Amino acid sequence: MSKPRSRKRDESAKRKKPSGRAPSAQNWIWGQHAVAAALANPKRRLKRLFATKNAAERAKLGGTPPVSVSPPELSSMLPQGAIHQGIAAEFEPLQPVQLDDLIGSGAKRLVVLDQISDPHNLGAIFRSAAAFGFSGLILQDRNTPPITGIVAKSAAGAIETVSECRVVNVARALDRFGVEGFHTVGLSGDGARMIGDAVSGATKIAIVMGAEGSGLRPGVAKACAEVAKIPMAPRMESLNVSNAAAIAFYEVFKLSL
Repeated sequence: MSKPRSRKRDESAKRKKPSGRAPSAQNWIWGQHAVAAALANPKRRLKRLFATKNAAERAKLGGTPPVSVSPPELSSMLPQGAIHQGIAAEFEPLQPVQLDDLIGSGAKRLVVLDQISDPHNLGAIFRSAAAFGFSGLILQDRNTPPITGIVAKSAAGAIETVSECRVVNVARALDRFGVEGFHTVGLSGDGARMIGDAVSGATKIAIVMGAEGSGLRPGVAKACAEVAKIPMAPRMESLNVSNAAAIAFYEVFKLSL
């Protein structure tokens, strides 16, 4: 026979208040730039919009009236530690594009991410991709985080302009890009050439980045047309993956200047 619950435990359970967190935090976007960009995206379907009085006065909401809330109320709706800048919105999630559609769109600059796991890095890579004219990010389906509010905040609106594409097999996707005329360049410290030399002269380019720490998997590196490195001082072995991505994207962007 099970023991009866103590009165003390029952009273404690009654006193415990619900956290107020959103039931599906991954559908929330917060921060001035991220929310404004999502509201401006015609592909987005808004469900709820909240803002403090001050944030509503300075934000570009496109005529959409927000529900007025206090900063603590807004914080209670979002994941702990979310830097919301007084504004947050719940949207229907954007659907990833298909690989065929991305190729058929005429994209000439793409990024392939193999098992990037940190959402802040993922958001920063989205932001750099948008800054340097890349059309889409191809993500490994099982081992890459979903595009949550953390990614959106780090991307500062770039998830609205750079397409997300999910694939099961990264190496197979790289083979497809090769057939379609893309020069696929993986980044690794043991690359044969510098990144600037590797991308020079190519009209269609896919930059391939490996996971934080472990880098490119052998099978993915083998599927690239070549593996290149970033020049840096001898005393440093490597860069954060999002910083390395920004440098590589800039080298590609310079081709169009």
